[in-house]
Amino acid sequence: MNKMKLSQFNFELPEELIAEYPTENRDESRLMVVHKDTGEIEHKMFKDIIDYIDEEDVLVMNNTKVFPARMFGNKEKTGAKIEVFLLRELNRESLLWDVLVDPARKIRIGNKLYFGEDASLVAEVIDNTTSRGRTLRFLFDGTYEEFKAKITELGETPLPKYIKRDVEPEDEDRYQTIYAKEEGAVAAPTAGLHFSKQLMKKLELKGVNFAEVTLHIGLGTFRPVEVEDLTKHKMDSEQAFITQETADIVNNAKKKKKKIFAVGSTAMRSIETSVSTEGTLKPYEGWTNKFIFPPYDFHIADALITNFHTPLSTLLMMISAFGGHELMISSYEEAVKEKYRFYSYGDAMLII
Repeated sequence: MNKMKLSQFNFELPEELIAEYPTENRDESRLMVVHKDTGEIEHKMFKDIIDYIDEEDVLVMNNTKVFPARMFGNKEKTGAKIEVFLLRELNRESLLWDVLVDPARKIRIGNKLYFGEDASLVAEVIDNTTSRGRTLRFLFDGTYEEFKAKITELGETPLPKYIKRDVEPEDEDRYQTIYAKEEGAVAAPTAGLHFSKQLMKKLELKGVNFAEVTLHIGLGTFRPVEVEDLTKHKMDSEQAFITQETADIVNNAKKKKKKIFAVGSTAMRSIETSVSTEGTLKPYEGWTNKFIFPPYDFHIADALITNFHTPLSTLLMMISAFGGHELMISSYEEAVKEKYRFYSYGDAMLII
């Protein structure tokens, strides 16, 4: 197969198909089912997914939890309003964080930023990392738990920039999977947003098994690819964890010839990061910058549940590697024609 180029992942996406809000009920978004071997496409509702998952099949889910990473502060002296996006904690003891600031040109080393109406949280800029990136040291008297509570109080849900509206109270709940528990992501694993408590219960009663992985999604997920030759694109590193228990659940199912469903691109990237020479899943704790694009041989998952992604994105490249480039591009043309909703709060696709 020839090397794929960036331009092969472009398609016309009308602005109005980018979902601004989630569906009223999580599991009532639409579901496009794409059969890899026949190319058949079915139009369903998300809750119908249960019909495609059999007893003892495994759903691999990313249990990362989004934290309120977007904060608004004021610069000392001038009082200028600054948006600070918390990317990751660098050091817990000294409250050092890697952040993005906007507007960035006036934020220099040594500047202090004040957060909250009473300036109850202060941070000092101690390093420039990129044009918009800074390292901040938070100056806070109190325990680490109190500091985190303060961030939660002052921060807001980091909805992606594609969603043009302001954050609303319901986003705190809806931009989070119902099984989120390990805090550390700045973006939700959106394929998981469609699972409701009722649907999870029904799957459990059917005898479906669940295996959790953790991949703390960073902003790199949205980073545009700026090179035509995909082999030259570098993904940002993100922290990932796969327990022995998860590896056992997946490997036992594979031994029994049961299907493994990756819930979302981040679950897929996690399990593809840690594969043994025999093609089994191994426990993992570390960082991954795995970039999956065609051609690619998948080792673990038989099916992928995913949202509809934007043109030229690394996410579209991964699903093309899994479902076949031509089939995915034609499925996306069909999705646009049928007015499926795209992106984080949009509809879902099952590639099986």
